[in-house]
Amino acid sequence: MCLILFALQQHEDYPLVVIANRDEYYARPTQAAQWWPDMPDIFAGRDLEAQGTWMGVNRNGRFAAVTNVREPGNVSPARLSRGNLTREYLASNDPAETFLESVESTAGDYAGFNLIVGDSSGLFFYSNRHPGIRCIMPGTYGVSNGLFDEAWPKLTSGKLALAASVKTGLDNDALMRILTDHTTAEDEALPETGVPLDIERMLSSRFIRSDDYGTRACSIVKFDRRGQITFVEQNYNNAGVMNDLVTEEIQIIK
Repeated sequence: MCLILFALQQHEDYPLVVIANRDEYYARPTQAAQWWPDMPDIFAGRDLEAQGTWMGVNRNGRFAAVTNVREPGNVSPARLSRGNLTREYLASNDPAETFLESVESTAGDYAGFNLIVGDSSGLFFYSNRHPGIRCIMPGTYGVSNGLFDEAWPKLTSGKLALAASVKTGLDNDALMRILTDHTTAEDEALPETGVPLDIERMLSSRFIRSDDYGTRACSIVKFDRRGQITFVEQNYNNAGVMNDLVTEEIQIIK
C-alpha cells in the first residue's frame, strides 16, 4: 500500500476514518477484502503470494496498515514479507505498543516499512527506517512511502481533502474521489527518492496507472461511536479498470 490518509478523533460520530490506496504490480496475485477462512476474525484483502495484508481490521476493532519505504538503492533481500506485520497484529491480543516493541526486535528481517496499528481509541506508528515508536495524537495525517506525514504532494493535498470531507459529512463517494484523483505533481514539487524523473511523476498522483503497476484497491474504513466498522473497497485490474466492489458492516465484539 502506498498511501494512507486518516483522521483520528476529528469527527463527533467517527473517531477513526481511514482512506487508503494499495499500489502494486498487476501481476501479483491478490484477493479482495473478505473474511479469511483460516483466520475468521480478520477482514482484509490478501496478498496471495506471501499470505499477508496491506490493511485490515478484526472483529475486536483492531486496525493495521503498512506501506513500503521507497529506497531503490537498497537491494538487500528481505527475509520476511511486510504483510506479515499487519496479519500478525490483527491475529494478536497484545496492546498496540507492546506489539510494536516486539516488532522492533525483528525489524531487520524486513525491507523498509511504515506500520500503523491500534483501534479507534488510539493509534501507534513504527518504521524500521526511523527510530522509536510514535503514539499518534488526534489529528489528520498521512503515510506514503517516505517518513511519517512527510509532505509529498499527494499526501499534503489528500490530507486537506480528507479534513474538508470530515467537516462536510464523510460521504463515501466524496472520499473515493480523493483516492481516485489522477493529478500529477509539478516537477519542482516532486520528492527525490532515487527513481527516474518520469517514474517520480507517475507515482506522484494519488491514483496510479501504468503498463504494469498501479493502484489495485481504494479503501474506506470508518469506525463509528456505536462500535461499528464500515469497510468499502473498490478493486481495480490493469491500468485502472474497475473490478470487485466490496462493502462490509462489522459489529465490533469486545
